[in-house]
Amino acid sequence: MSRIGKAIINIPAGVKVAVNGQNIKVEGPLGKLETDVHELIKINFEGTQLSFTRPDDQKFSRAIHGTTRALVANMVEGVTKGFKKTLEIVGVGYRVEQKGKDLNLVLGFSHPVIFQAPEGVKLTAVDPLKITVEGIDKQKVGQAAAEIRKYRRPEPYKGKGVKYEGEIVRRKQGKKTGK
Repeated sequence: MSRIGKAIINIPAGVKVAVNGQNIKVEGPLGKLETDVHELIKINFEGTQLSFTRPDDQKFSRAIHGTTRALVANMVEGVTKGFKKTLEIVGVGYRVEQKGKDLNLVLGFSHPVIFQAPEGVKLTAVDPLKITVEGIDKQKVGQAAAEIRKYRRPEPYKGKGVKYEGEIVRRKQGKKTGK
């Protein structure tokens, strides 16, 4: 049986979970999230514990079992703590500034790049070289951070670009001169 799928999700105090058929609604101090579970997966909700079971050991059933449990666990964590990703900007002349809810990125193009915050995601320019992406939906936070990073990925020679905090950019040596 799937190690991830069979793990029980403990619902913390202050979080309400409503199961209606294959629909799960999670409401906590930071907001509400909702998802539909695949029809193969059976939901067991008793008191403050939520678990999932699958009908057989088919490859697809095993895969969707673990995925469903992970998605619902992320929903519970999102409405209690939230998710946060930090991006760093490296490079001479590269910077970011806050414009309302949006970000104005100067990344070496002939024009500034305006990145609009998706619904449910909060973008903050902490300083001219650091961006935080926060929200309750892990997928939306990760997607927004990836889209910002996509404008100027870190290049391997000088390391310039937008990178995740703590990301290690593998550097290349560059051109050799003479003999």
